[in-house]
Amino acid sequence: MRVNGVEIEDTFAEAFGMRAARVIVTAKNEAWVRNAAQTATGFATSVIACGAEAGVERWLGPEQTPDGRPGASLLIFAMSEKDLEDQLLRRIGQCVMTCPTTSCFNGLQGEKSVKVGAKLRFFGDGFQLSKRVEGRRFWRIPVMEGEFLVEEEFGIKRAVGGGNFLILGEDEDCTLEAAERAVERIRRVEGVVAPFPGGVVRSGSKVGSKYRFLKASTNTEYCPTLRPLVRSRVPEGVNCVLEIVINGLDEGSVRRAMREGIEGACSVRGIRRISAGNYGGKLGKYLFHLREVMG
Repeated sequence: MRVNGVEIEDTFAEAFGMRAARVIVTAKNEAWVRNAAQTATGFATSVIACGAEAGVERWLGPEQTPDGRPGASLLIFAMSEKDLEDQLLRRIGQCVMTCPTTSCFNGLQGEKSVKVGAKLRFFGDGFQLSKRVEGRRFWRIPVMEGEFLVEEEFGIKRAVGGGNFLILGEDEDCTLEAAERAVERIRRVEGVVAPFPGGVVRSGSKVGSKYRFLKASTNTEYCPTLRPLVRSRVPEGVNCVLEIVINGLDEGSVRRAMREGIEGACSVRGIRRISAGNYGGKLGKYLFHLREVMG
């Protein structure tokens, strides 16, 4: 199979189950929304070391938010309900509540819910107040600027992490351009984020290492500089490989995002092949076969 002359390898991306929440952050203006959103989703590329994977799903206009102010929809993923609750408390408490003029709302009617505002309220030191609006409870926490409004509970649901594809290009310039076009297309898809810097990964990993203390290490098969030294999957003429990782609220959204991203990547001259990272089905239960995704 080829898309715009680019080979689509007959392989699959292997993804795994996660838990996800959608957090709606609003503020007085777009600048403060961005400050809060970018801080709350920082250091959230991989659960290998970050504890969570997160990103901005989309920016929201005043007509799209609960309080009629500019906003952002954030998706936050973790490996378990307990881990996700912990990450929500940390990120909302330390990165949203601390940011001037913000409020924070649940954006997901999930399978379960976790208490966020109900625990953050204790920061009010006894002066916090609650209010109920249309069956939803909110907490007003006094802060030096005024009040921080946060919803009591946030919905969480089963989600999919680690959908991915690899872009194999002739050089760094064309491969980076292809990755940027891929991410631009992916950001149009609702229900997904690409959590790595700018949505792009240069340090793709494999499970395990020659060092016993490491659970993951560089994906040697796709490192062009190691082509003469290892069993390599980098063909001659390819000198740069970049990976796009996608997390989504369900299989369908990840599949749509992969298709959009691959089409974007294949629009750049100099891209030789699209592949994917998998571990023989040993890592996760979600298998996204590239040719089926593109078919």
